[in-house]
Amino acid sequence: MPIIDVKGTRLHFRFDGPADGPVIMLSNALHANLAMWDLQAPALVEAGFRILRYDSRGHGMSAAPLGPYSIELLMDDAVALMDALALRTVHFCGLSMGGMVGQMLAVRHGERLRSLILCATAAYMPPRELWDQRIATVRNDGMMAVVDAAIDRWFTKAGQERLEADIHNIRDAILATPAEGFCACCAAIRDMDQRESIHAINIPTLIIVGELDMGTPIEASRLLHERIAHSKLIIFPDAQHFVNVEQASMFNDVLLGFLKS
Repeated sequence: MPIIDVKGTRLHFRFDGPADGPVIMLSNALHANLAMWDLQAPALVEAGFRILRYDSRGHGMSAAPLGPYSIELLMDDAVALMDALALRTVHFCGLSMGGMVGQMLAVRHGERLRSLILCATAAYMPPRELWDQRIATVRNDGMMAVVDAAIDRWFTKAGQERLEADIHNIRDAILATPAEGFCACCAAIRDMDQRESIHAINIPTLIIVGELDMGTPIEASRLLHERIAHSKLIIFPDAQHFVNVEQASMFNDVLLGFLKS
């Protein structure tokens, strides 16, 4: 269980793939953990990439210090992890909250990124009241109070039936997320607004979204595409938020095609 001390907290991480392969860093969604990328790992390793997965602050087996958190703090964690592991540059792929971290990383430390993959994410996530409500719900009733709604936002009904085992594991990850980590990250997302700063991103960028995504809809990805130079937008059919799980084969093909281009 590799754990490293960075930025006053402890981050859990995992490497897979050849030691000399180009590194792709994978950043998890809100109330998920590094296992959310299990369906990508074999394809990336087979293609010769070295995968660095990590549990964001407040998630999985990483520490969950008291808030407040910010997207800037989560970005600083990612940079500190790269520094601690002596990684000068990486490809960076983040989904939802992980993509929000990726946007800020590309703006402030673009020289550290070989490419950027933004999946089912947004530069701005109103309304504030929605995030305040989720925070209050979890503080009062725990993660069990939000797990069913999360699964329904993340997967179509057909996907839930087809991917029963995978979704069981994802559900367990949601329930295992520390309430403090969830609430502090909700506040970070609530307070984020990167709509103007992303104009500065100047590295090859792939944007992926599910056509049925309710949490970060197509319009949010179109805004990213319009404001990020050298970006490409791909919309996946028959998928909601967790496009990397619901359309894993298509996702892997698109991701590898982009990385190799």
